[in-house]
Amino acid sequence: MGNLRVIVADDHPFVLLGIRASLAAQEGIEIVGEADSATTLIALLKTTPCDVLVTDLTMPEAGALAEDGLRLVRRVCRDWPQVRIVVLTALTNAAILRAIMSHGVTGMLNKTESMEDLVAAIRCAGYGRPYVGQPILDALATASGDPVGLAPIRRLSPREMEVVGLFAGGQSISEIARTLKRDIRTVSRQKRNAMIKFGVSNDAGLFIYVRAYGIS
Repeated sequence: MGNLRVIVADDHPFVLLGIRASLAAQEGIEIVGEADSATTLIALLKTTPCDVLVTDLTMPEAGALAEDGLRLVRRVCRDWPQVRIVVLTALTNAAILRAIMSHGVTGMLNKTESMEDLVAAIRCAGYGRPYVGQPILDALATASGDPVGLAPIRRLSPREMEVVGLFAGGQSISEIARTLKRDIRTVSRQKRNAMIKFGVSNDAGLFIYVRAYGIS
């Protein structure tokens, strides 16, 4: 794999400066563009190939057609499905966080987290693996008592529990198959069944669920 091409979007110049300085020292990661609004980000994505987008959700700008928040995530997922999205946010509302994760982002970090966490999230995104910061997991696990419900966990078979536990620990489907000495199609089916029981539609949603409830 060559350098991970990264675009960074945030409306605060000092945030962009800090991220640029931190990533410049990282081997295998290259910033190929920066944007300070949703509009400039969309324009940049149209002309600049990238592997990972690191973006704030709230970049206010004038104009009724401005895309921000969930609309921005949906637009990027729809028009650039090959781009992995890592969201940086100060939001703590569990409902909003769950909605963001359900729309296809690969990683999510609170803005209070370290640059080391951001680098880890970017590298995971490069491999298509979810990365969710601990403050996000804490917000999801504690809000409203039980944000997603524990009942589905009890419906998992022992083998499904093994698969999702290893997945949450960072293993890919092929790695899980080797670890458990099972056919890769069997492991894939068990992971899919667990996702159906949890009511999640993507890997990021599954990752949040199992990490929030300590299955791994």
